Amino acid sequence: MTKVQASEDKDYVQSLVRGLEVIRTFSRYKPRMTLTEVAQQTGMTRAAARRFLLTLVREEYAETDGKYFALRPKVLDLGFAYLSSLPMWEVAQPIMRDVVNVLQESCSLAVLDGLDIVYVARVPTERVMTIGLSIGSRLPAYCSSMGRTLLAGLPPAELAAYYDRVKIERRTERTVTNMVALKDAIETSRRQGWTLVDQELEMGLRSIAAPVKNRRSEVLAALNVSTHEGRTSIETMKTRFLPVLLDAAQRISAAVPQ
Repeated sequence: MTKVQASEDKDYVQSLVRGLEVIRTFSRYKPRMTLTEVAQQTGMTRAAARRFLLTLVREEYAETDGKYFALRPKVLDLGFAYLSSLPMWEVAQPIMRDVVNVLQESCSLAVLDGLDIVYVARVPTERVMTIGLSIGSRLPAYCSSMGRTLLAGLPPAELAAYYDRVKIERRTERTVTNMVALKDAIETSRRQGWTLVDQELEMGLRSIAAPVKNRRSEVLAALNVSTHEGRTSIETMKTRFLPVLLDAAQRISAAVPQ
């Protein structure tokens, strides 16, 4: 929705939107900010930013030492309200742990949000990857295994709308940047029921994903296992990882409430 559309919509609460903008301004890279920094990041006046920040402080979503502002743990309530509403979230956790125990690689669950995927569950291993991922992390859908799996599950009209909106950037030398090739890759994912992406998001990172569906065969989420190309071949991912992953995705799907 554009600002013009928002101003013409009587049901659109601009102050709520601006308050959420203030919350989203904080990140792992900017966990503490001054009033001036928040105003600059949001495009608000200092007076407006101050009102929103002090309201968040009063409601215990933020704190301040008089100069710097930072979010408080209560903000997690907002995200957990969504996570706890996901029909597969609680049942997925123990199944994902089983996957990690068997394969000794990280296992993640993600949903599609616009042009990105958002991680809603993750069971890591001790192994270290360059890319740091956690619940709430966002990645482009077009170059991730879970993203292509989720895109493959979209109705044709929604997938066409995605193609119209997406801007493809080369993340590595292996990233598929040609739209025809991307459409072919997503169609392959749809047809075979799983997706393998080899170093398109980050060099060295390989991942394989499968869909989690409801009783109507609608794709709700994607489950994946990621590894490093130096320790796991593509053949091993197909012959060893894929059966474990498909079984886990099917177990989660079967446990999803009607």
